[in-house]
Amino acid sequence: MSVFFSFCCCLESSSLRSSSRLLGKSRSGLETPPPLRTMGDEAPTTDRPRPSVLLSVLPSREFASSRKGMLLIAEVVLSFVSFVCFAASTAAAFVTVPVLEFLAALFLLFAYSTKFNERFKGFLWPLTDFMRCVSASIIFFIISIISVSKYVDGSSKAAGIFGFIATIVFALDFYLIFNELAAFLKQGAGESNEEPSGGQGEFSDSDSD
Repeated sequence: MSVFFSFCCCLESSSLRSSSRLLGKSRSGLETPPPLRTMGDEAPTTDRPRPSVLLSVLPSREFASSRKGMLLIAEVVLSFVSFVCFAASTAAAFVTVPVLEFLAALFLLFAYSTKFNERFKGFLWPLTDFMRCVSASIIFFIISIISVSKYVDGSSKAAGIFGFIATIVFALDFYLIFNELAAFLKQGAGESNEEPSGGQGEFSDSDSD
């Protein structure tokens, strides 16, 4: 009996050991699921390119290479250079004109390049641009003649020279705008003349019937 009892104890202990080993393997084989992330725990992605504010303000390459874009850039640069020359000369009384023309040209450059003008279609942008160029060319021509003829310092002479160049650029700009406005008005007049003629043709056909 003692031998049989000891034999049973050995079997029981061996079965317990094997079951504990199986449980340990099963526990180690189980993979812990990844922790759930809530919407607030999402890590910010820093690899995404962020457009800079300067690039969004600068004119696009397509607009800068166009005729209107090059004229506006030339007007901005010449107005700024004239402002610097007038500010450093004895003819500092004329410094207001290039500052105003610089700000106006810079605003239109921003408006046309970002298509800001399309949001306000009721505003007469071409006519406003035409009047700006006409007034700028006249005023730049007058102050350039005065600064070259009346003042003898080098800064005044340089301001007058850049003023004459700005006069040519502004005059070219308003000449091109005038041609575009004239072509637009002729096109509108032609369309308005075609409508009555078409109506008269319909009335004549009805009369003949």
